[in-house]
Amino acid sequence: MTPQFLRGGSRARHPSARSATTSSFAHPSEHLFATLLTLYGFDWQYEPIEFPLAWNDKGQPVRGFRPDFYVPARRLFIELTVLEQRLVTKKNQKVREFRSLYPEVNLLVVYQRDFVAILLHHDLGSLADLAA
Repeated sequence: MTPQFLRGGSRARHPSARSATTSSFAHPSEHLFATLLTLYGFDWQYEPIEFPLAWNDKGQPVRGFRPDFYVPARRLFIELTVLEQRLVTKKNQKVREFRSLYPEVNLLVVYQRDFVAILLHHDLGSLADLAA
Protein backbone atom coordinates (compact mmCIF):
# COMPACT_ATOMS: atom_id res chain seq x y z
CA MET A 1 0.00 0.00 0.00
CA THR A 2 1.39 3.40 -0.97
CA PRO A 3 1.32 5.98 1.84
CA GLN A 4 -1.07 8.87 1.32
CA PHE A 5 1.65 11.49 0.88
CA LEU A 6 3.09 9.52 -2.03
CA ARG A 7 -0.36 9.28 -3.68
CA GLY A 8 -0.82 13.03 -3.71
CA GLY A 9 -2.90 13.35 -0.55
CA SER A 10 -2.75 16.26 1.90
CA ARG A 11 0.62 15.11 3.23
CA ALA A 12 2.21 15.83 -0.16
CA ARG A 13 2.10 19.54 0.64
CA HIS A 14 4.40 19.14 3.63
CA PRO A 15 7.76 20.87 3.00
CA SER A 16 9.58 17.60 3.67
CA ALA A 17 8.08 16.17 0.48
CA ARG A 18 10.11 18.64 -1.60
CA SER A 19 13.75 18.30 -2.56
CA ALA A 20 16.38 19.60 -0.21
CA THR A 21 18.21 22.67 -1.46
CA THR A 22 21.28 22.33 0.72
CA SER A 23 24.60 22.61 -1.08
CA SER A 24 26.77 21.39 1.77
CA PHE A 25 27.02 18.08 3.54
CA ALA A 26 26.24 17.46 7.20
CA HIS A 27 29.47 15.47 7.71
CA PRO A 28 32.77 15.13 5.83
CA SER A 29 32.07 11.42 5.36
CA GLU A 30 29.04 12.33 3.22
CA HIS A 31 31.18 14.52 1.00
CA LEU A 32 33.68 11.72 0.55
CA PHE A 33 30.93 9.18 -0.14
CA ALA A 34 29.44 11.52 -2.77
CA THR A 35 32.87 11.78 -4.37
CA LEU A 36 33.10 7.98 -4.51
CA LEU A 37 29.64 7.72 -6.09
CA THR A 38 30.72 10.22 -8.73
CA LEU A 39 34.02 8.40 -9.25
CA TYR A 40 32.11 5.22 -10.01
CA GLY A 41 29.89 7.07 -12.49
CA PHE A 42 26.68 7.27 -10.47
CA ASP A 43 24.46 10.30 -10.61
CA TRP A 44 23.17 11.00 -7.12
CA GLN A 45 21.04 13.43 -5.15
CA TYR A 46 21.81 14.54 -1.62
CA GLU A 47 18.94 14.25 0.88
CA PRO A 48 16.28 14.65 -1.83
CA ILE A 49 13.23 13.77 0.27
CA GLU A 50 12.14 13.28 3.84
CA PHE A 51 9.79 10.36 4.44
CA PRO A 52 7.30 11.00 7.24
CA LEU A 53 7.39 8.41 10.02
CA ALA A 54 4.77 9.83 12.38
CA TRP A 55 1.80 12.15 11.99
CA ASN A 56 -0.29 14.22 14.38
CA ASP A 57 -4.08 13.87 14.60
CA LYS A 58 -4.47 16.31 11.68
CA GLY A 59 -2.38 14.10 9.38
CA GLN A 60 0.62 16.44 9.43
CA PRO A 61 4.08 14.85 9.61
CA VAL A 62 5.76 15.36 12.97
CA ARG A 63 8.78 13.08 12.54
CA GLY A 64 10.63 11.88 9.49
CA PHE A 65 13.60 10.12 7.97
CA ARG A 66 15.73 11.73 5.24
CA PRO A 67 18.18 9.26 3.65
CA ASP A 68 21.52 10.83 2.74
CA PHE A 69 21.62 9.90 -0.93
CA TYR A 70 19.42 8.78 -3.78
CA VAL A 71 20.91 7.00 -6.81
CA PRO A 72 18.24 7.26 -9.53
CA ALA A 73 19.82 4.70 -11.88
CA ARG A 74 19.47 2.06 -9.15
CA ARG A 75 16.29 3.48 -7.60
CA LEU A 76 18.22 3.24 -4.35
CA PHE A 77 18.35 5.41 -1.24
CA ILE A 78 21.54 5.25 0.82
CA GLU A 79 21.87 6.12 4.49
CA LEU A 80 25.44 6.62 5.65
CA THR A 81 25.77 5.81 9.36
CA VAL A 82 29.22 6.56 10.71
CA LEU A 83 28.03 7.39 14.22
CA GLU A 84 29.58 5.88 17.30
CA GLN A 85 28.01 2.49 18.01
CA ARG A 86 26.20 3.81 21.10
CA LEU A 87 24.30 6.30 18.88
CA VAL A 88 23.35 3.82 16.16
CA THR A 89 20.40 2.32 18.08
CA LYS A 90 18.20 5.37 17.51
CA LYS A 91 19.11 5.44 13.81
CA ASN A 92 18.35 1.72 13.48
CA GLN A 93 14.91 2.32 15.00
CA LYS A 94 14.18 4.96 12.35
CA VAL A 95 15.39 2.60 9.62
CA ARG A 96 13.08 -0.16 10.90
CA GLU A 97 10.13 2.26 10.97
CA PHE A 98 10.99 3.48 7.46
CA ARG A 99 11.15 -0.07 6.09
CA SER A 100 7.86 -0.93 7.76
CA LEU A 101 6.06 2.11 6.31
CA TYR A 102 7.75 2.12 2.88
CA PRO A 103 8.59 -1.52 2.00
CA GLU A 104 8.57 -0.67 -1.72
CA VAL A 105 11.46 1.80 -1.32
CA ASN A 106 14.99 0.37 -1.61
CA LEU A 107 17.30 1.52 1.18
CA LEU A 108 20.93 0.58 1.71
CA VAL A 109 22.40 1.40 5.11
CA VAL A 110 26.18 1.84 5.08
CA TYR A 111 27.40 1.34 8.65
CA GLN A 112 30.66 2.61 10.10
CA ARG A 113 32.47 -0.71 9.62
CA ASP A 114 31.39 -0.79 5.96
CA PHE A 115 32.47 2.79 5.38
CA VAL A 116 35.85 2.16 7.04
CA ALA A 117 36.31 -0.83 4.71
CA ILE A 118 35.56 1.41 1.72
CA LEU A 119 38.09 3.96 2.95
CA LEU A 120 40.74 1.27 3.40
CA HIS A 121 39.99 -0.25 -0.01
CA HIS A 122 40.56 3.13 -1.67
CA ASP A 123 43.51 4.04 0.60
CA LEU A 124 41.65 7.15 1.80
CA GLY A 125 42.65 7.07 5.45
CA SER A 126 40.27 6.66 8.37
CA LEU A 127 37.25 8.32 9.94
CA ALA A 128 39.62 10.08 12.33
CA ASP A 129 41.35 11.64 9.30
CA LEU A 130 37.99 13.01 8.10
CA ALA A 131 37.30 14.69 11.45
CA ALA A 132 40.70 16.34 11.52
